[in-house]
Amino acid sequence: MNLLEKAPYDKVVEKYNKLIEEIEKHNHLYYNLDQPKLSDHEYDKLIQELIRMETENEGIKRMDSPSQRVGGKPLSAFKQVNHAVRLLSLDNAYNELDLMNFEKRAVQELSQQPSYVVEYKIDGLSVALTYKEGLFVCGATRGDGTIGEDVTENLKTIKSIPLRLTEPVDVIVRGEVFLSKQGFVALNEAQELAGLQAFANPRNAAAGSLRQLDSKITASRALDIFVFDILEGNLNIGDHDKALNRLKGLGFKVSETKTFSNMEAIIPMCSSIVTQRHELGFDIDGMVVKINEFHLRDQLGIKAKSPRWAIAYKFPAEEKETVIKDIIIQVGRTGVVTPKAQFEPVTVAGSVVTYATLHNQDFIDEKDIRIGDYVMIQKAGDVIPAVVNVVLEKRPEGTVAYRLPDICPVCSGETARQEGEVALRCQNPECPAKTSRGISHFVSRPAMNIDGVGEAVIELLLKEGLLLDYSDLYSLKDYYEQLVQLERLGVKSVDNMLEAIEKSKNNDLGKLLSGLGIPLVGAKASETLAKHFGSLEALLAATKEELILAEEVGQKMAESVIAFFENPVNRSKVDKMIALGVNTRYLKEKPSEESQIFKGMTFVVTGTLENYSRDAIKTLIESLGGKVSGSVSKKTHYVVYGDEAGSKLEKAITLGVTTLDEQSFETLLKNHNLISE
Repeated sequence: MNLLEKAPYDKVVEKYNKLIEEIEKHNHLYYNLDQPKLSDHEYDKLIQELIRMETENEGIKRMDSPSQRVGGKPLSAFKQVNHAVRLLSLDNAYNELDLMNFEKRAVQELSQQPSYVVEYKIDGLSVALTYKEGLFVCGATRGDGTIGEDVTENLKTIKSIPLRLTEPVDVIVRGEVFLSKQGFVALNEAQELAGLQAFANPRNAAAGSLRQLDSKITASRALDIFVFDILEGNLNIGDHDKALNRLKGLGFKVSETKTFSNMEAIIPMCSSIVTQRHELGFDIDGMVVKINEFHLRDQLGIKAKSPRWAIAYKFPAEEKETVIKDIIIQVGRTGVVTPKAQFEPVTVAGSVVTYATLHNQDFIDEKDIRIGDYVMIQKAGDVIPAVVNVVLEKRPEGTVAYRLPDICPVCSGETARQEGEVALRCQNPECPAKTSRGISHFVSRPAMNIDGVGEAVIELLLKEGLLLDYSDLYSLKDYYEQLVQLERLGVKSVDNMLEAIEKSKNNDLGKLLSGLGIPLVGAKASETLAKHFGSLEALLAATKEELILAEEVGQKMAESVIAFFENPVNRSKVDKMIALGVNTRYLKEKPSEESQIFKGMTFVVTGTLENYSRDAIKTLIESLGGKVSGSVSKKTHYVVYGDEAGSKLEKAITLGVTTLDEQSFETLLKNHNLISE
């Protein structure tokens, strides 16, 4: 480049650097200080100009460019990171005595009274942020405290995280990534509009968002962070309250804190926050009390996993009393009868609770739950409404022990409990509830994967008499004029639905067998049978002895397969689909090494997934080389969670195991071209 060329380029670089400075100034004003100076439209124009300059001027893009906040190229997996400084957990205090004992031990060992800083215990995901010469170079989850996962690209999308500090210092800081209550509501509204499953709570939403392999998805969600500790960096600071002010000066967002001279003054404040926390714009599950003076911290030192100079005051599990107005019965696809308590509405942990599952007759008997009872309820893991116990002293006269019905509430068929099972089932194969949920299963992704045929559409088509069972899906094209006239459908929806149905005719035999819902035959067994026999015709002709020769097929499963196809109703549905052109052959080849993307990885699946049964997702993961475990440990690579995920998700977050909501799991598959967009 000659001097005549260089001069204009220098002016471009100068303009580019000033633009970055301006954008980051407005990011800090908006996200850290809550003092916006630009409208969203004006801010977007600055970002668009920045991206234009980077596109038109090769080599100009800086590592700390705000354009990185929109998300980059999807990852195939997260890399592990060895933390330079161990990220400790905290011991817990549950009452006033625990806090006073904490102070007593500290004063005895220090021979002096320390001061304390009290902070919110943010209910989010802990991360470590590393800066070299003021530039953000790495961000990692806590993991087990020693090893975490590199989520740098996702953290760059959080606008309250500075990509460049106000000073060129080397420092590692620790913070808590969270989603505000308002952001959580907006995210769930967007999920519902897109037809996706809503998140259970802000913590799960934040964890799922930060662990997206596609950072563009993370960027679309309003994640935030409070930084609360300096892990490494010679900044010549002697006290924690001064360190927090220093962090503010470097450009970090720090939550509100208070300094106290003794524990006696802290206790009333902690108690008052228990009731006031729901007024905050974000979730907290306690308060953190830290000794302020760093030299006193050094004297106290640390234990195996926690510092001796800090303690977390955990809020008690919030229990509320309410009345069981009724017990409602739901019937699932396989005929399982599930009882659900309907309460007098009550607010628990910040949300109104009206229902909770009672699981089965054994659960009801164990707690002696009756209609009309006063009960104590809480949210298990602060998420899932659950009956804790019955307030027996308030039990009204005349209540009777509750028994699940002997007849199905949907079809009036007989219900029965099979030997060795806790579930009660409707025995009528033509039960409408089974039919509706059976069709829902047939069109689901683990089965025939037919888009555009959701539960609402199925109920509508059943009501209109256009569907009697899943085989009728392949005759719907003959009723096109009626379909387009139906409310909530229309031409475009009908066209898309019929196209998806037609496309499903070419599915592999394993998908078809899975969709049929043969008792005891899950997705994995369906694939096994399809591969072993090669065609539906061969499977139909197989004897019990021949079925047992197939891998992992036992006597009971073989008997179930034969009984299913000997049932004239089931056989009629199958014959109809064959006549309408549905594929009945095994088309797949042996999986290649390239498709074994989960080889050596351990998964745990928890909660209720929208598009996968537990068997189906287990089969899918195993087909891609992974292993599915029933418990979470440090060796777990991923926890895939759905609605009403409980203790396994909590443990995963505590251990720092990567968690994937259903959308994130499918993004992982899409990145490997294993499912279509």
